[in-house]
Amino acid sequence: MDGERSRNTPSLHHSNPSVMFAMSQETRKAALASELKQIAGVRVKMDEPLARYTSMKIGGPADYFIETENDTALARLLQVLHRHGERFCLLGNGSNVLIGDRGVRGAVIRLAGEFKKAQWHETGVTVQVNVGAAFQVTQLVRDAARRGYADLEFAEGIPGTVGGALYMNAGAYGSEFEKVVDHVDAMNSRGDPLHLSRAQMTLSYRDSHLPAGTVVTHVRMKLRKEESAQVSSKVREITRKRKGSQPSGFPNSGSMFRNPSGDFAGRLIEAAGLKGKRIGQAQISERHANFFVNHGGAKAEDVRRLMALAQSEVRDRFGVELVPEVKFFGDWDTI
Repeated sequence: MDGERSRNTPSLHHSNPSVMFAMSQETRKAALASELKQIAGVRVKMDEPLARYTSMKIGGPADYFIETENDTALARLLQVLHRHGERFCLLGNGSNVLIGDRGVRGAVIRLAGEFKKAQWHETGVTVQVNVGAAFQVTQLVRDAARRGYADLEFAEGIPGTVGGALYMNAGAYGSEFEKVVDHVDAMNSRGDPLHLSRAQMTLSYRDSHLPAGTVVTHVRMKLRKEESAQVSSKVREITRKRKGSQPSGFPNSGSMFRNPSGDFAGRLIEAAGLKGKRIGQAQISERHANFFVNHGGAKAEDVRRLMALAQSEVRDRFGVELVPEVKFFGDWDTI
């Protein structure tokens, strides 16, 4: 009887290791999600598709999609992720990013609530605005214009948040965020506060050189007082220029490549004969060759193949190496 029972009793020794690993991973995810959901001011979604949060409408699911409302919640969130050894990335308005079709392993954090507010202070002929990292750039430009505050006009139409614009030192029409930034509040990957004056920062073309894992929370800028009508007129002129040269009607991520020194990425791609080139549902725009558009259902891999084609053709024809401006997030076979 005992021998019969011994022969028929299942043994863990013969279990499938891959199944056991998958079960342990799911158990760990559930435990972390449960702890995250207990943080006040935090909302957590599991396996959330990211395409709806990106301007190009492309992107697979995130293991954890987390929105956080204030500094206290963010600090606690980062502490928990750090303790669990869970990696994370930030997603603002979803422009200038390309998220892999398989999605993002780990946590994707999106700032909300208090991070979407701005406070304005006049001091003589200058103005200070302390703005949350989740505030929309275009809204900030137009709010400044209505108040008669100048120097942000260049940013009209930049499709992102203030935090993202600071992180990549976004710019256009001869100016960049580094020219208006005065002070930055942030947190490191452990949730510790960081306070950086402009003098403590090194900003360059499309890069703020902030340490990896830095989460920008608020940005203070210095602007000038000017006649509201004059500022609004400049904003309208830039709006007209953008509408005349950039694609509309199809989702896109903004500029795909940085402009090489003394030239323009769009001009080089067009000169290489690639304007209008299409792979799947992704296309190099027929209006501006440094914009790639989604005709509906495009895959991240289609866009990446178009980018690789543009880089190869421009390199072979002109000896110029195009550097991506768009950031790659998530799981990819190779980058």
